[in-house]
Amino acid sequence: RLKKRLDRENVIKDARNNRYYEKPSVRRRRKMKVAKFSQMLRTRYANNS
Repeated sequence: RLKKRLDRENVIKDARNNRYYEKPSVRRRRKMKVAKFSQMLRTRYANNS
């Protein structure tokens, strides 16, 4: 139960993300890259429906 609860609350994911310091510019760039990829997938599968 503990593992599932930690997964739901993203505790483990947050700990992994905060393991090393990430500069704000790098963090922004990474988030933009993920957002672009997600948008590309959304448009790709929205057009095929």
